[in-house]
Amino acid sequence: MNILAPSLLAVDFNNIERDVKLLEQSGVEWLHLDVMDGCFVPNISFGPPVISSLRKISKQFFDVHLMIMDPIRYIETFKKVGADSITVHYEACEDLNKTIKAIRDAGVKVGVSISPETPVCVLEPYIDLVDLVLIMSVRPGFGGQEFMPEAFERVRTVRTWAKKYNSSLHIEVDGGIRLENVGQVLQAGANVIVTGSAVFNGDIMRNVQAFKNILEA
Repeated sequence: MNILAPSLLAVDFNNIERDVKLLEQSGVEWLHLDVMDGCFVPNISFGPPVISSLRKISKQFFDVHLMIMDPIRYIETFKKVGADSITVHYEACEDLNKTIKAIRDAGVKVGVSISPETPVCVLEPYIDLVDLVLIMSVRPGFGGQEFMPEAFERVRTVRTWAKKYNSSLHIEVDGGIRLENVGQVLQAGANVIVTGSAVFNGDIMRNVQAFKNILEA
């Protein structure tokens, strides 16, 4: 099943409740929540208080992407405020196996991500330990960047490993995805699509339907 996971980095924060409810009415089941600490990435976004507030107004699946150093310190915190899945970066973990175990022990789904400059081969030992692999198709930290086409081959590689080690693995792609290229991302082997401005700019419900038409084709 293909899944659309709009990134709330691009939401109108003055009208966040309105826009989240529009997504729900459009049939969007996942929300992608990017947490940035200003250290692992140069930007700062939002943290547990915002996610806790969102949890009060939404029953959607909270796909929390931690772009923070030493994320193991905050696993329980994000679980308590409503995360359904927690994705950490390979590059940000001193001990990735320990971090994966901490997420699993917290009772939420486990994801691991790599930045574009990290060789995709580092992920292979973890494919059977996680529920989701997130391939960044832009450099993490800011929205609105152009899709990096080298991500296609990285997705194809992970899909090959998934067939071998973990057939239920979600393969998520985040960065620069628009209606014009989402079909290629799906063909490469991804099944979870993260996009921000392409959903939130303009008519949200119309944008969601346009993506769903492709994801469901």
